[in-house]
Amino acid sequence: METAIQVRGLRKSYGDFEAVRGIDFEVAQGEVFGLLGPNGAGKTTTVEILEGLRPRSAGEVNVIGRDPAEDVRALKDRIGVCLQATNLPDKVKVHEALEWFASFYSRRADCAKLLERLQLTEKRNEFYSKLSGGQKQRVALALAMVNDPQLMFLDEPTTGLDPQVRHEIHALISELRENKRTILLTTHYIEEAERLCDRVAIIDQGRIIAMGTPREIQAATLGHSRIEILTGRPLPAEIPEFFEAERHTVNGDRKLLTVYSSKPARTLPDVVKWIDQIGLDLEDIHLKRPTLEDVFIELTGKRLRD
Repeated sequence: METAIQVRGLRKSYGDFEAVRGIDFEVAQGEVFGLLGPNGAGKTTTVEILEGLRPRSAGEVNVIGRDPAEDVRALKDRIGVCLQATNLPDKVKVHEALEWFASFYSRRADCAKLLERLQLTEKRNEFYSKLSGGQKQRVALALAMVNDPQLMFLDEPTTGLDPQVRHEIHALISELRENKRTILLTTHYIEEAERLCDRVAIIDQGRIIAMGTPREIQAATLGHSRIEILTGRPLPAEIPEFFEAERHTVNGDRKLLTVYSSKPARTLPDVVKWIDQIGLDLEDIHLKRPTLEDVFIELTGKRLRD
């Protein structure tokens, strides 16, 4: 596939502090690529360099065939950007904001269709100051799409929003993904990255520590799922070795058995059969595959939102 973004040895320093420490990645055309990491990891700095908003200290960057440090005007004409926070004049109306932004570009999308797509038609004549937080974020997304961009940058697009609005924005990004729109998404929400991204790069302290599809990263780093069995009475002192299981643990009251397996579909029947054979009541059962949060903890010893 053709490449929309190429990054080689990217570095950004502020005095003695190095915010981005020599990262490399590529984004294919039509791909949703996620930069996943905690606040302060270097995600926003990286994206702002790619957008042409911030100069880099070192490295090579190519965005849709252009160097953001040299061809920033031509680049901005073909990309859409949704920042972490968008602030417009209080008295600008929604439709005025879209028409105003559309006038900056050499090509433009249908503003009326954008408003309809983002459920803003009824708010087209509303002052920006009167909108809710979720509505303001939908306006920000509309502004990012007003030039029918070849590539979109979405920097923490759902941070601080309530679950319903977040779900709506997830649905929009999924639609853009189905339409083969290239998107670079930054987030510290695990479920967002796992649901929306074709590939992710996990970034911490300015370095990429893992990259691939969510499933590839999970398999390469941890390689096992957890089977959790809750019983009505305590488990016996001796726990057998289950088929294809790597190890197991039992909690303090001996009613919760956790079995780790790289092939849970083979292990689970053996565990359930044993529980039945020893005459214990099975109260609950869960199969939990490793998440990107588990990967991050494994690699760094801390949680994504710490």
